[in-house]
Parts: sequence; structure tokens; C-alpha cells
Amino acid sequence: MVTHFDGAELPSVRPANGSRFIGQHNGADSASLREKVQLRRGEKWRILKNIITVSVAFMVQFTAFQGTANLQSSINAKEGLGTVSLSAIYAALVVSCIFLPTLVIRKLTVKWTLCVSMLCYAPYIASQFYPKFYTLIPAGILLGLGAAPMWASKATYLTQLGQVYAKLTDQSVEAIIVRFFGFFFLAWQTAELWGNLISSLVLSSGAHGAVAAVDGNGTAIPHSSDPNLDSCGANFCVVETSDNANLQRPPDSEIFEISAIYLSCIIAAVIIVAVFLDPLSRYGERRRGSISATEISGMQLLSATFKQLKKANQQLLILITVFIGMEQAFIGADFTQAYVSCALGIHQIGYVMICFGVVNAICSIIFGSAMKYIGRVVIIILGLYGALFRRNKEAAFSNYRLWESVGFVVAYAYSTNLCARMKLYLLFGVLVCGMIGYTIVEIRQLKKEKRLKQLEEIPKQQQTDADRKVIEEDDEKDELEEDIVVTHL
Repeated sequence: MVTHFDGAELPSVRPANGSRFIGQHNGADSASLREKVQLRRGEKWRILKNIITVSVAFMVQFTAFQGTANLQSSINAKEGLGTVSLSAIYAALVVSCIFLPTLVIRKLTVKWTLCVSMLCYAPYIASQFYPKFYTLIPAGILLGLGAAPMWASKATYLTQLGQVYAKLTDQSVEAIIVRFFGFFFLAWQTAELWGNLISSLVLSSGAHGAVAAVDGNGTAIPHSSDPNLDSCGANFCVVETSDNANLQRPPDSEIFEISAIYLSCIIAAVIIVAVFLDPLSRYGERRRGSISATEISGMQLLSATFKQLKKANQQLLILITVFIGMEQAFIGADFTQAYVSCALGIHQIGYVMICFGVVNAICSIIFGSAMKYIGRVVIIILGLYGALFRRNKEAAFSNYRLWESVGFVVAYAYSTNLCARMKLYLLFGVLVCGMIGYTIVEIRQLKKEKRLKQLEEIPKQQQTDADRKVIEEDDEKDELEEDIVVTHL
């Protein structure tokens, strides 16, 4: 017999997968859906190992993808191939967000969803050896289809481990989740550094790194006096820059060398997850509140994603999430082409984006730690996305990737048709509208928290049916926090 943390004695149960759970009294919730997860205090070190593992794997994975994506609008600029391939990725990601994450996670579990989805990135990198519309576009579609389950499973894994770790250490669940995500994005953002460092070193060491503008006599023109600079930056328009020497494609040998390194990174990332990451079943993957806990039809899984869209808070967060996608697309395609390649040359893209990645990485860890001191509102104003739907993690994160992907698609769709100045105006407009929506969410959330606090002070026998419904439908309540059994064995 094992003692549950509320003092009730419960019989030990060992399920088929070898993890140790504890059954519970018969009641409204069946034992199969509310298995108790027995963990020792020392399990927190294993949880930290898993957080490091998934973070390192994504860092290696996106060393390859970010480095490749940042070069697309420049090295595959002919007929807009690079930008079109990126658009295909995020268009497929929109479809994937709606149909695939919950289905794939239920079928494969979180760990193996990560492995299979990460492999979907390999064909896109390999297509850089022969970049044509009929190779890059299908490979981009496959990548997009795999990306949504990958991100949803990653978010589910980090969130659930955060809840368990908070229970083991008696800390705030929200603070731990944000700290875990902060560490993850610290590692993920350093991928900008490593991926761009690889591309810059290869391109700078080759013949393309020495290219400079020349006058009619063959004399090199200093960048500061190059007349092409007038058409760069906010004045940049794709259709008016065909004569800019800085935008010429580097030699194939250099691009092939970069692509071979990136392809090796994808394979290494998959191996890291497969070998070193513990399955989420160790921490109660198949319990109520997790989409993998129940055997439901594909249409029901699809409806879970759409049901999440009916929630007012989710609707109010749509525009700020779309902005996140549009902003990233602008940085990856328009900024690199209009402000870096146009003025300095393609070989300088990596060095500039390294600075971007380093600052992003530093801010991720600083803001993650600062959350417990200054609160979520200040953090979101400075750039991060709040965790408001802990009970419906898979559907919420699926919606996040859905609308972020819409932002990517929209930005890439007008990328070759609008000048940089107009793109900046559009970005600013969407940001303002998005922040208005987010402000309303925070006001609603504060009112809800105040109401819940009042209801919790009322004895259960005095609560009305309406009161109990409000508590039951609380999106931030997750039974996992009640289902962890901490032992001192």
C-alpha cells in the first residue's frame, strides 16, 4: 500500500508500459483515465535532463532549418523560388495544425511524434542540392505537415513536465512552465547563431565573399558610395534590384557544402530524441486532460481544435499570434534581403542574424526567470506568449501554430509584390490590433481569477451548480497537479 498525498491509502498498480502508477477510488472518474503517477523527489533531476535533451535536439534541428530558411530569399531568388518554398511550408503547416497534431500524438505518443516529425525536415534540406519548383515545393509541404505535430508535442512535453516539476518542488506551476520554456527558447534561439555561423564561414571563405560593386573602369566602389544602396532598406523592392551584384547567387559548391552540414544536423537531432529522451508516459501521458488518454475518432480530434477556437480568449489572441508569424517571416525573408544582402552581400547574412539570435537567446532566459517577479503582463508586452490553456494543451498549442503559420503565409504571399516600407506599415498595424486583443484577454483573466478565488472560499456543499460549472470549466486547472504522488522512497 502507498499513501497518497491527501492521506488516503491506495493500491499500487503497475501498467503494461512499466511505469508505476497508483489506482484511485471508484467514482465519477475511472481509474484508467485518472491513474496516479508516483514519483520520488529525486525525479526532478531526471526531468531537468529531459528538458535539456529536448532543448539541445531542437537547437541542432533548427541550426539546419533556420540557417537554410534565412538564405532562401537570396540564394533561390530566381522567380521567387525561395520565398515560394517558404510559403508552401507554412501553408502546409496551417492545414497540419487543423488536422494532424492531436491525431499523430495519440497514435505515436509525444516522443515518437517528435522523432518522425523532425525527420520531415530532411527532404527540404536535401532539396537544396537541386533547387527546383518540383523539388523544393513538395519538400516544403512535407516539412510543414510535420512541423505542427512536432511543435505541439514539444509544447505538451514541456508543459506537462513543468507541472510535475512544480509538484515535486512545491513551486508555482506557471513560473516553472515559463522557466522551462525560457530555457528551451534560449537553446532554440542559439540555433540562429550556429546555423548562420556555418553559412557565413562557408560563404565568406569562398569566391563569393570577395564580391564588391565596381565602376565602369573595374574599380571597387566602397559600400558607403555604392548607388545601389539607395534602393536598399525601406526602399527595397524586389522587382527593381536585378542589377545589384550583392544579390547574385553564390557558387553551387558553397551551397552544397552548407546543405551537407545542415542535413547531418537533422539526423543528429532525431538520434538525440530517440536515444536520450524519456517518454512522457513516465509522467502520466495517458490521463484525462491529455489527448492521448482517450480513444476517440479522428473527427472528434479535429473538433477539439475547432472547439478551442470558440473560446473568447483564443479568438482575442489570434491577431497577436498572426503578428508573430508575420514578424518572423519579415526577419527571415525581407530583412535579410532588403537590409543585409542588398547593402552588404549574401555572405554577410549569417553574421547579422547571429546578433539577432544571440539577443533573442539572452532575452528568452532573462524573461523566463523574471516572470515570477514581474508577472505575465509585463513579459507579454516585451515579447513572449502567455500560457492560458493548460487543460487543453494540445488544442491550444495547435491553434497557436495555426495562426502563427497564417501570419507566415500572408507575409510570404505579399513578399515579392510589396516594397519593404509598405510591409513595415502592415506589421505595425497588425501589432497594434493584436496588443488591443491581448489587453482584453488579460482584463478577462484577472476578473476570472478573482471570481475563482471567491468561489474557492465557499464550502463545496454551499456551491450552486453554476459555481461548480465555473470551477470545472477553468482552462488553467489540470488534474495532473492532483494526480502526482510524491514519495520519499
